[in-house]
Amino acid sequence: MKLILTQQVSGLGAPGEIVEVKDGYGRNYLIPRGFAMRWTRGAEKQVDSIRKARSAREIASIEQAEAVRGDLERLKVKLSTRAGDSGRLFGAVTPADIAGAVQAAGGPQLDKRRIELTNPIKTVGAHQVAVRLHTEVSAKIQLEVVGD
Repeated sequence: MKLILTQQVSGLGAPGEIVEVKDGYGRNYLIPRGFAMRWTRGAEKQVDSIRKARSAREIASIEQAEAVRGDLERLKVKLSTRAGDSGRLFGAVTPADIAGAVQAAGGPQLDKRRIELTNPIKTVGAHQVAVRLHTEVSAKIQLEVVGD
């Protein structure tokens, strides 16, 4: 099945790329979740607009990504959220919360889809969060979660 990606999919590609996947993966996972759309000649024209939008907001070069990584790794990010007496959070910290905390701490504006949480953050304390800045460059943010 030939699809056009509309969002970043780890291990598959970036928005605007045309990929060939198994029918079940495309029909049952990618298309219903809005990660891709079926490839047609008309949809191929939309690929150009998706690529232009991606290039406008994406970090263009590896050198620029390295500079942003240096800024992020020096940054001390503190996130205040509701927590119980035992240190357990009411809910979990989301990538959108982390992106807002980075910007509040004086860091660059991050796309929440670039923040990779391997395990949900549900406790107060220090956590390390990965941010994919470029296909070849990722950064580690030191996140301090404190309870209200």
